[in-house]
Order: sequence, then structure tokens, then C-alpha cells
Amino acid sequence: MQKGDILYIFSDGYADQFGGPKGKKLMAGKFREILIEASKLPITKQKEFLNNIIEDWKGPHEQVDDMLVIGVSI
Repeated sequence: MQKGDILYIFSDGYADQFGGPKGKKLMAGKFREILIEASKLPITKQKEFLNNIIEDWKGPHEQVDDMLVIGVSI
């Protein structure tokens, strides 16, 4: 690891959340893309970014699992 890297640790709840226009799971690939976008933001803004994305995705669907995302800036 190098200075400036960000390490993410997360549960499967974010990627497994149902939502979107077809009520399907977000999926791991899309979650990876979201984390890449989040990593471009200051670490202090990433929580709000991730929360806004999942709330928009979820829409009227209930949360189906715990959602844990921990980001550590090196």
C-alpha cells in the first residue's frame, strides 16, 4: 500500500440491496464502480455519497440486510 490509497472493508448488504427501476439487486460489479467513484472524493464526503446512492437505489424497497462500509485512507 502507498500513501493516498484507500482500503474499503464492507459487508454484502450494500450490493445485495434490491432497488432501481426493476427492483433487482445492486450487485457487486455496480458496487465496485460506486466505490471507485467514492474514492475520488475526500474521505469526509464519502459517507454522504454512499448513503445518497443507496437511498436513491433502494427507493420504496425495504432494506434487506445490514450495510457496513468502512473506508481507511492511507
